[in-house]
Amino acid sequence: MAAAVLVTHRTRPGKRDQVRDTWQAHMPAAVSANPGHLAYFYTFDSADADVIRAFQVYSDKEAAQAFLNTDSYRDYVAAVEPLLAGPPEVAISQVVWAKGA
Repeated sequence: MAAAVLVTHRTRPGKRDQVRDTWQAHMPAAVSANPGHLAYFYTFDSADADVIRAFQVYSDKEAAQAFLNTDSYRDYVAAVEPLLAGPPEVAISQVVWAKGA
């Protein structure tokens, strides 16, 4: 059963663009090469200029957990941590219903 992951980053004030640049340096290639990723959305919060959310859909919970343990993801987190107000919030959910999946 598919799994959804929502990662929320709260950046230090005014650092959202730097966080995005860091994400672009680390994540697109890793996500594109990962067969477990079915969908990936990198978003900026419309109401808070210091919030970024990544919404991801994986083939299953194991694929989601495996990606969070890759060197690529750990390297990204290490590079981005100085730009964040705190650690990312990560929520993993079971997909019960989806349109277009």
